[in-house]
Amino acid sequence: MTATDTRPAGAAPATAPPPKGSVLRSGALMAAGSLVSRATGFVRSAVVLAALGSELLGDGYAVANTVPNIIYMLLVGGALNAVFVPELVRAAREHHDGGAAYTDRLLTACTAALLLVTATAVLAAPLIVGAYAPEYTGAPRDTIVALARFCLPQILFYGLFTLLGQVLNARGRFGAMMWTPVLNNLVVVAVFGLFLYLSRTGSAGLTAAETRLLGLGTTAGIVIQALALVPSLRAARFRWRPRFDWRGSGLTRPLRNAGWLVALVFTNQIAYWVVTRLSTTVGHRAAGYGYSAYSSAYQLWVVPQGIITVSLVTALMPRMSAAAADGDLASVREDVSYALRSSAALVIPAAALFAALAPWVMDCAAGYGDVTTAGVAAMAGMLIAFAPGLLAYSAQYVMARGFYALSDARTPFFLNLVVVALNAGLSCAAYLLLPARWAVTGMAAATSLAFMGGAAVTARTLSRRLGPRARHRTTALSTHLRLTGACLPAAAAGYGAARAAEGLGAFAAAGAGTAALALVVVLLARPLRLAEITDLLDSLRRKVGRKREESI
Repeated sequence: MTATDTRPAGAAPATAPPPKGSVLRSGALMAAGSLVSRATGFVRSAVVLAALGSELLGDGYAVANTVPNIIYMLLVGGALNAVFVPELVRAAREHHDGGAAYTDRLLTACTAALLLVTATAVLAAPLIVGAYAPEYTGAPRDTIVALARFCLPQILFYGLFTLLGQVLNARGRFGAMMWTPVLNNLVVVAVFGLFLYLSRTGSAGLTAAETRLLGLGTTAGIVIQALALVPSLRAARFRWRPRFDWRGSGLTRPLRNAGWLVALVFTNQIAYWVVTRLSTTVGHRAAGYGYSAYSSAYQLWVVPQGIITVSLVTALMPRMSAAAADGDLASVREDVSYALRSSAALVIPAAALFAALAPWVMDCAAGYGDVTTAGVAAMAGMLIAFAPGLLAYSAQYVMARGFYALSDARTPFFLNLVVVALNAGLSCAAYLLLPARWAVTGMAAATSLAFMGGAAVTARTLSRRLGPRARHRTTALSTHLRLTGACLPAAAAGYGAARAAEGLGAFAAAGAGTAALALVVVLLARPLRLAEITDLLDSLRRKVGRKREESI
C-alpha cells in the first residue's frame, strides 16, 4: 500500500460491512436466486441427458464442457472467489479513495491473467483432453477436442463473472451473481432443444455442424451470464478503468494469497483428475456407470451447499473480513459458528433426503431420454454414497472462509491436502477392489470420507486460531448432533412414504417422501431444542400472520 492510498485518520470506509440483521435477508435473496438457478440447471441437465444420454457421447460432452471449469478453477477461480472480498473490504476501509484505484488495478491484473490462460488452453486443447479422457481415440477424440476448443473461451467469461460479482458482493449487492446463471441455463436449454429438433437420428457421433452448435451455444450461455452483471454494476456506481501501474500498489498480499489458493485448487484437481480418468475407464467397461453418472449425482449433491451455505457465507464474508481487519477474532468466531449452525439446519435434512429418497429423486432429475433404468439406479447409488459427506463439505467451505477473512490462504492449503490424499487414495482403492458396477459408487463414498476427515482437521485448527469461545454460546457440534438425531427417524419416515406412493410415479414418491421427512423434522425441532429451525418457523408464522392482517 502506497502513501497516497492511505485513508486519512477518521475517514469513514466507503463500503460498510452489512449489519447483522441484513445477513439473513441477503442470504435469502441469494438462496432464492440460487434455487431458481439450480432448478433451471436440472432442466438443463435433463435436456442434455435426453439429447446425448449417459454413455459415451454424454461422457464426451461432459468432459469437453467440464474442462473450462477445471482450467479456470485450477489457475484463477479459487483465488478470485476467496481473496477478492477481504481485500476489497480492507481497501475500502484504508484507502483515501475508498479502494477505487486498488479495485481497478486488481481487476486489470486478473483479466490479463485470464486472457493468457484462455489463449493457452485453446491452443493446448488436444493435450488437455488427452490428460482427462485418454480412453477416447479416433473420431470420438476429435469431436471432444473440437467441442473443448469451442468451450474453452468460457474461462475468460467465468473469470469476468467472478471478478465483477465479487466487486458487487464487497459493496453489499449480492443478488445479481446468484440470479444471472439462470440466463445461462435458459440459453443452454434452448441450444439443446434446437439440437434435438435438428439433429441426428441414430448416429453414434456428432456432425461438425452439431459440434459447433453445442460448443458455441454452451459458451454463449456463459457470455450472457457475465454481461448480465453490467446493469447491477452501473446501479452500484462502479466504473472500471483499467490500470497497469501495479508496482508498489499493494497487490503483493492478494497475489501471494492467490498463489496459495492456486496451489490448493491444483491439488484438488489431482484428486478430480484421478476420479475422472478412472470413472471414464469404468464407463468404457460398464456403459452407464462411468463419469457422466458420477457427474450427474455430484451436481445434485452439491445443490444444498450451493443454495444454502454459499449464499449465507457470501453475505457474511464482508462482515467477517471487516472484523478480521479490526483484529476482532471473537466476532469472526461468532460468524463462523453462526454460519455452521444455520447452514446445517437445512443441509443435514437435505443429506437425509438424498440418502433416503435417492432412487426417486434421481429418476425425477435425470430419468429422461436415453437414460436407462439401470443408469438411474447407478446414479442413485452414487448419490447415496455422496450423502453422508454433504455436511462435512458444507462445513469445510464455511471454515475455509474463516481463514480467508483473516487473509490466510496458506493454512487452508495444507489442511486441504488431507482431503486430496484421502479422496485420491480411496478412489484408487475403489477402482482396484470393487467390480465395475460399483467402482464409481465407491469413488463417491471416497469423496464423502475425504471431506469428513478434512472438516475434522480444519475445525480443530481454526478453533485454535480464533481462540476460546464464550461459555454461553451454543456450539456448532451440539447443533449438528441434535439435527442428526432428528433427521434419522425423519429419513426412515420419508423412505416409507416414498415406497407407499411409488406406484403413482417418481414425482409423487419423491414429493410424499420429502413431505414426511420435513414433517418429522419440524415435529422434533422443539423437543430437541433446534433453535435454527424453530426460529425460522416462528419467523414464517409471523410473516403469514402479518399478511393475513393486511388482507383483512
